[in-house]
Amino acid sequence: MIAPGLEVLFVGINPSLWSGAVGLHFARPGNRFWRALHEAGFTDRLLSPHEGRDLLKRRIGVTNLVNRATASADDLDLGDYKRGARRIAAKIHRYRPKVVAFVGMGAYRVAFGRPRARGGRQDERLAGTTIWVLPNPSGRTAGYQMPALARAFRELRRSLPGGTLSGPGR
Repeated sequence: MIAPGLEVLFVGINPSLWSGAVGLHFARPGNRFWRALHEAGFTDRLLSPHEGRDLLKRRIGVTNLVNRATASADDLDLGDYKRGARRIAAKIHRYRPKVVAFVGMGAYRVAFGRPRARGGRQDERLAGTTIWVLPNPSGRTAGYQMPALARAFRELRRSLPGGTLSGPGR
């Protein structure tokens, strides 16, 4: 789900086997992406993965760093990440979102060779686009509890120029 004119493009690591089977982003039960979007104010209600295309109306896109579905991101190798980084850079160059938000700190660090990257806004840009790094919302990697996850997503939303996205937590 990507189009020109996006305020923000969320980049997941790769589809879970479940997401790959149903063809929807962040579709695995237990994934907290949709809840984090809502609690951060990107959406006015909790969307389901089946409603993902509705994000485009809000000028939000979703894609993956690696398109290959796996049981775990641990099944990806360095080559997958490096190829994914080149593919994402090309997409950003083509579609020109205002912000690209990588959902998964470890994946961003590996793919872009930034081993010390922290969450939040990054100093570097990618194809002229502002970069944010957010925690992985997967229920399998629950290092961030939901309130902290929502805060990280909310910080991104509040940084967007013009404040065109609104909802709870504004």
